[in-house]
Amino acid sequence: MYEHLTAVRDRRYSSQMIIRARIVVTMDGAPIENGAVAVSGNRIVDVGRFDEIKTRNAGKTVDLGEQVLLPGLINAHCHLDYTCLRGKIPPQKSFTEWIRVINAEKATLAPKDYIASINEGFAEANRFGTTTIANLTVFPELISQIQPPIRTCWFAELIDIRAPERANEFVDSAIEALKQTPSWGLAPHALFTASSNLFRWCENISRRDNILLTTHLAESREEMEMFRHASGPLYEFLNSIGRPMDDCGSKTPLELFLDLFGSGGSPNRPRAIEVNRPYLSWVIAHLNELTESDFELLETSNSKFHVVHCPRSHKYFGHSPFAFDRLRSFGFNICLGTDSLASNESLSLFAEMRAFQKEFPSVSAEEILQMTTVNPARALRYENALGQIRSGFGADLIAVPCSGSTNVFEQIIAFENPVDWVLAGNDESQML
Repeated sequence: MYEHLTAVRDRRYSSQMIIRARIVVTMDGAPIENGAVAVSGNRIVDVGRFDEIKTRNAGKTVDLGEQVLLPGLINAHCHLDYTCLRGKIPPQKSFTEWIRVINAEKATLAPKDYIASINEGFAEANRFGTTTIANLTVFPELISQIQPPIRTCWFAELIDIRAPERANEFVDSAIEALKQTPSWGLAPHALFTASSNLFRWCENISRRDNILLTTHLAESREEMEMFRHASGPLYEFLNSIGRPMDDCGSKTPLELFLDLFGSGGSPNRPRAIEVNRPYLSWVIAHLNELTESDFELLETSNSKFHVVHCPRSHKYFGHSPFAFDRLRSFGFNICLGTDSLASNESLSLFAEMRAFQKEFPSVSAEEILQMTTVNPARALRYENALGQIRSGFGADLIAVPCSGSTNVFEQIIAFENPVDWVLAGNDESQML
């Protein structure tokens, strides 16, 4: 007996089942026509053609019909704190002016507003097929009041611009709030808002506890102008509020970052604690403004951090072109994220993929889909559990309509609506 489902959301895994679809896109080989996935509990136990899976596995059959079944999408960089700011900040004349405006908007918000904003963001991300999200929050103390419907890697966004002497205190306080979550990391906001002491303390915690780190780096022309030339709107704004500016006037943001953590031009030194964590700790958002000397450093670096590009937010700000081809050729793991709704229209990764495709039309649709599945799974250390449909992996799955008239990867990226069928678990302790 077949069961046809049009929508499954936040399902609690409790039984065996076989999910059949016209095409199964595993991201681990060629798409499978008339494919099926056998699920037991919250794990995938078998993948293949429907007739073979049906022979080898027990359980009810869920027939999705003319659908493409694929891994749940992974958003590698997001700020759900600001979901409530959608449409409230039109593009500004400068990045610094945007900072002023968002600070003014944030001053009107109370904790209950942020909780509602984060919950609204989770619901929207889930509607668009995101089943795992890397979320940066300025308020880790609010996490205990939130029940994410999807798997979440929480990052505490840390800023000590007005009190650099309290850097260690800010980090330790954030860790106390984060420890209740199964997957967490630290996010010193940026070189211009977080002190070198804060960055180093986060690095020390990462070494001790083997946690992920993320930051915004080389995002805007004004950041480059501030650090390299000790001038420009961002320099003047931060100088006016009392930030020490002695790190400005000679080096690029990337060079300063490498100076903080690098050995031989690398921001990540080999660590004994990472024997079972083969990928590096830093997930870098943006990396838009790079000089030729920066590219030389990146090319010769022995170890590569992960990079997240946010195409629609990038367009909103009018940043310099993202150097995708060069970064990819150097071996960097490149992912896509939505950033926040203070600089974007929605939390749809499908829309991000289409924006990226418009920006880089020569990149295959399959490689673009990898940037919302396989690549962010690797960046967030889920490479052995998420991002592909494989036996033993978590059963985070979504389905979108299939017309069969074009390349299946092109069809996936072209999908514009909320996703009707989502099978997602957020019980990390039982999956990993």
